[in-house]
Amino acid sequence: MGALLEQFTGQSDLFLFTHGAFWAFYGIALLASCILSHHRALRITFLFIASLFFYFKTGGYFFALLILSTIVDYTIGLALYRASKPAARRLLVAVSLIINLSILGYFKYAYFFADALAHFTHTEIPVYDYLAAMANHLFGTAFSIEQIILPVGISFFTFQTISYTIDIYRKELKPVRNIIDFGFYVSFFPQLIAGPIVRAKHFIPQIYRQLILSDKWIWWAILLITGGLFKKMFISDFISVNFVDRVFEHPLGYSGFEALLAIYGYSLQIYCDFSGYTDIALGIALLLGFRLPKNFNHPYKATSLSDFWRRWHISLSSWLRDYLYIPLGGNRKGSLRTLINLLVTMLIGGLWHGAALKFIIWGALHGIGLIVNRAINRIITKKRKLITALSWFITFNFVSATWVIFRVDSLDNAQILIDRIRYAFSISDAIKIISSTPYTYLLILAGFTLHWLPDRMRNRLKIRFIQYPFWLKTVLTGLALYTIYSLHQSSLLPFIYFRF
Repeated sequence: MGALLEQFTGQSDLFLFTHGAFWAFYGIALLASCILSHHRALRITFLFIASLFFYFKTGGYFFALLILSTIVDYTIGLALYRASKPAARRLLVAVSLIINLSILGYFKYAYFFADALAHFTHTEIPVYDYLAAMANHLFGTAFSIEQIILPVGISFFTFQTISYTIDIYRKELKPVRNIIDFGFYVSFFPQLIAGPIVRAKHFIPQIYRQLILSDKWIWWAILLITGGLFKKMFISDFISVNFVDRVFEHPLGYSGFEALLAIYGYSLQIYCDFSGYTDIALGIALLLGFRLPKNFNHPYKATSLSDFWRRWHISLSSWLRDYLYIPLGGNRKGSLRTLINLLVTMLIGGLWHGAALKFIIWGALHGIGLIVNRAINRIITKKRKLITALSWFITFNFVSATWVIFRVDSLDNAQILIDRIRYAFSISDAIKIISSTPYTYLLILAGFTLHWLPDRMRNRLKIRFIQYPFWLKTVLTGLALYTIYSLHQSSLLPFIYFRF
C-alpha cells in the first residue's frame, strides 16, 4: 500500500519522526531558524516553505488541499473582520464551514455514506475519485481514480482553520494580515499531521516574538523528544508487533488471560504512540521557538470519564467543547438537553476518528459513560479515598474496554475477544503464559508503572535532569537514544493517529 500511495500521490513515510530522513530535514530547519533569528519575516517564510515541503513528503500532492484551505480561510477571515452586518458575517462563516467540511467529508466519509446508501437502497455504488479524475483531465496526471485516498492530517488542519474563522466571527481574534504568517500557522510541520490542534489565538502571537531559547528550555525540549521516542519506538511498537496485533488479529488462538492482557496492552500502546508523537512535536516546536499546547496529562490516572477527557487528546476534547458542545447549548438548557448535547458531541467525536460504525459505537459508549458519570457526580458529592480508588478502577477498565471497539478490524473480533475472556479465562495459565514471553509483559507493567508515577516524583526527576552538568546530560541523552534505536523493531510502524 505504501508503494501504491507513493506512486499515485507522491507521499512517503520517510519523514516520520522515527526516520533519519526527518531528523536531517529538521536539522537544516533548526539551523536556518537560528541563523535567521533576528529576521522575523525571513525566518517565518523559510519555516513556512519547509512546512509545505514536509507535508509534500508526507502527504504527497494533497498539499494542494492544505494551500486551498489556507487561502479560503485567510480570505474569509479578512472579509469577516470588515463585515458589519450580522447576515453577511453568518454567510461568511457558513461558506468556510461548507468548503472545509465538504473537502473533509469527501475524502474521509465518502465510502461510509456510499456504503450506507447502498445498504438502504440495495444498489451497488461504484467507487470513483472525481477529484483525481478532474486533475488527470486538467493537468495530465496519472492519479488512481479507483480509490479515494485519505490525505494525511486533514482532520487536524481542517479543525484549525475552522476554529480560526469562528474565533474571528466571535470577535475573539483579529485576522492575520500576512498570508505567509497565516499559512505558517496552518502548516507548521511539528503538529501538522497528528496534532495537537492549535488555536490561532494561542499560536499566532508567537510568530511575532523574537526567538529566544534558554538553556532550560533547550534541555526540556530534548527531554520531550527523547521521552517521545522512548514511548513510541521502545514501548508502543514493541508490544504492538510482539503481542497486541497478534491477539487482536487472531483472537481465537489465544486464551482469555492473553486477550485481557492484550486489551490492557493496547491501552498502553495507543497512549504511548499518540502521546509519544505529541511529546516529540512539542519538543521540536520548542527548539524552533514555539510552544504548543499540552495534549495529554496522564489520562489513565483519571478518576472519572469526564476527568479522562480532560486528560486525553486535550486539544480535540477542548475543541469539541468550545465549537460544538457549547454552541449546541452545553449545560445551559436543562438536564435533558445537556445529556443530548453530551451524546451528540461524543458521537461526532467518534466519527472524527474514522468513517466506520465502530467509531460511532465507541463515541456513543463514551457519550453514555459521560451521562452516567454526570448522574453519579450528583449523588456522590464527597470523594473519600475508597470511592476515589473505585472510581479510578471503573474508569480505567471502562476506557480499556472501549478501546477494543476502537482497535478491532471487525465487530466480530470484538465479540470473540469478549467471549475468550468470559469462557477461556484461567488464572492457572497465567504463570505459564507470562513465563513464555516475560519481556513483553514486563514492558507493559513497566509502561503503566511509569505512567502512574506521582506527579511530584516525575517533576522532581525532570528538574534534577535539567540541573545536571552539561556533559552528564549529553551522555545520558546519547545513551538513551542509542538504546532506543538499538532495541527498536526492525520495521518502524506509522503513528496510529496518522490515519485520522
